[in-house]
Amino acid sequence: QVQLQESGSGLVKPSQTLSLTCTVSGGSITTNYYFWSWIRQPPGKGLEWMGAIAYSGSTYYSPSLKSRTSISRDTSKNQFTLQLSSVTLEDTDVYYCDRGKVLGSNDYRGQGTQVTVYS
Repeated sequence: QVQLQESGSGLVKPSQTLSLTCTVSGGSITTNYYFWSWIRQPPGKGLEWMGAIAYSGSTYYSPSLKSRTSISRDTSKNQFTLQLSSVTLEDTDVYYCDRGKVLGSNDYRGQGTQVTVYS
């Protein structure tokens, strides 16, 4: 069974860069034909898809976040990483990583990690 675990700084100041890592076990991030995504959920709101890195290494981003988002991977560690730059208080959310065969879908998801932007 595939397991995903988010890790990273839970507290970030405005204008800084948020960095989170998703560690995957039970399956390789290079396995055809999966997408590995980052999503977030603001308090009291629905999930927002942020972007993904494919099994091939290709990346895809939400148009609304593209200018601030970077997703990369370390295949030797079976990890992929999210960087969100120039954060504001509105980036305070629970962040999740997940796996899917289609962008925006998932069959496995991590437990999520709270990130708070504080001034």
